[in-house]
Order: sequence, then structure tokens, then C-alpha cells
Amino acid sequence: MTSNTQHSSNTQAPIDFNSIKNLTCVEAKAVDQLIINELSSDVVLINQMGHYIVGNGGKRLRPMLLLLAAKALGNVTDNHLILAAVIEFIHTATLLHDDVVDESDLRRGKESANVVWGNAASVLVGDYLYSSAFEMMVRTGNMRVMEILSKTTTAIAEGEVLQLLNCNNPETTEAKYLEVIARKTAILFSAATRLSAVIVNAPTDTEESLALYGQHLGIAFQLIDDALDYKSNSEDLGKNLGDDLAEGKPTLPLIYAIQNGSEEEAKIIIDAIKNGNREAFNDIYAIVQKTEAITYTEQRAEEEAEKAINALSVLPESDYKEALILLAKFSVQRNY
Repeated sequence: MTSNTQHSSNTQAPIDFNSIKNLTCVEAKAVDQLIINELSSDVVLINQMGHYIVGNGGKRLRPMLLLLAAKALGNVTDNHLILAAVIEFIHTATLLHDDVVDESDLRRGKESANVVWGNAASVLVGDYLYSSAFEMMVRTGNMRVMEILSKTTTAIAEGEVLQLLNCNNPETTEAKYLEVIARKTAILFSAATRLSAVIVNAPTDTEESLALYGQHLGIAFQLIDDALDYKSNSEDLGKNLGDDLAEGKPTLPLIYAIQNGSEEEAKIIIDAIKNGNREAFNDIYAIVQKTEAITYTEQRAEEEAEKAINALSVLPESDYKEALILLAKFSVQRNY
């Protein structure tokens, strides 16, 4: 993508996320109520942890995508509401497991569940949420739904393992990095938008186009997440700056900076990735800025967002289609 595209993105008016969110506020409340009902367990710890993490802020982006896509296709059914809750449960389970694997202590600006209750409880409640999600999706009585979500959760697990293999490995390529985020993050976005079409038996080209929209949007979203680790602040981001570095994750800003910095600068980043050295954050921050690694990462995110928008051409014009377009633009504009 050209630098002109980058420039135009930076000068466009900020997108009001809440105005997009308001388009599905009635349905979102129904999904939230469904989540609360499903979290009701006679095991007290499950109630406590489930409500803590599900109620702990967050944009509810994935359920919103499913609901917006459903409205763009016509209307929201009860099965759409169930699947929106299922998607949020799967996402929440991955967060619980992620924070244990990454040894994180901050999630959405609050102490992560593993800090409050310990790693064992986080893993087990994450498992409970996965199981609940599958129990709920059975209610749709749709084998295709179960096939899609089974493949999605398998791909997420594969992405997690691939990321683990890439940790502390400074030789990770951009292609390997993109493979991880496609499986670990983008696949759930894609499932959300695909399912909106599956439930109403939409034409195959519509289903595939919506799945592509979600996939490209998810990649754009993760690229910006990784860029924000080197340009935001802890309060906006909801996690500690330098977390990715401390975990030895070779994200795209670091991969690009290694390739485009001096030999000495590359060595600083390589050593920090190998050793998970947060202390080197300030030095690496300066190198990332100097090599324009953030600009490159944002440019790649814009390319993905543009592909997402193009995939929506199959949909008729509506406020909901426009909201999906704005969400793609928001994904690369945001600072949190």
C-alpha cells in the first residue's frame, strides 16, 4: 500500500465506536443476559471468575460483528443471539488460558484472573467456558455451525502452540508471524461473521465473503494490537507496555526492525527476544521508531482492512453494512 493511503488514514475523522455499537444495543443486551444465565453454576468459583472476566469491560467486538452481519443480511434470530454468546465464551476462554501461558498480570486494565485466583483455577474455568460454548451451540440444531466452531477452536489451539514455538525465536519471519495471528486471532472473527450467514442459509458466496471480511479484519486488528505495544500507554492499552517483549514474542514491529535496523540495533532486539528482556524496552522502542516499523505495521493493517471492506461488496447497502465498513476503518485508527 502506498504512503498516500497511510497519510489519508491518519487525517480522516475519528470513528465513533459507540455509534456503531448502538446499532446492536438491543440485541447485545439480550446476548449479555444470555451470558449471565449461562454463567449460573452451583460451583461458586465458576460464577465469580466467569462474571469477573466476562464483565470486565472489553469491546464485545466479536459478538457485535456477528449481530451487525446478521442485520446486514436481514434480521437477528434467536440462534444468532446464542452464537454471539458462544463466540464471546470461546474468546473469554482463550483470554483465561492466554494469561496463564503468558504469565500476564493485567487484562483490560484490571488484575488478570490468574493473578486473583491462580493459574489452576484460570485453566479450569477456561475449560468450563469452552464446554459451555459447545453445549450452547448444540441448541441451534445445526451441524454446520458445530463443524465451523469445532474447526475454529482447533485452529485457535494450533495458533497458540505455534506462537509458543515462536517465542524467544528472533528468526521468526513475517510469514510465520502472520500464520500465528491468522489462526490465533482472525479465525474467531471469521467464524463470527460466517455464522451470521450460515444460520439464515445465505448463498455460499455471501457466506464466504463474510468469512473473508472477518479474517482480514481480525488480522488488521491484531497487527494494530502489536503496534500499540510500542506507541500507546498502559492505561489506554489495558495491559503493561512491553508485555510482548517480556514474553519474547517476535511481533511484526520487531521483525521489521531487525530486518531494517543496523547490525548493532538488530542484535539488541534479538537478545531481548531471546531473553524476554523488558528492561531493553526503551532502547527497542527507539529502534522501532527509527526504522519506521510502526508505520510499516500500520500500513500492513490498512491493507488487511481494505481487503475486509472489499469483501463486503456482496452485501446490499444498509446502515449495518456501513457499520461493518467503519469497524474495519476503526480497527486501524484505534489507540486501545
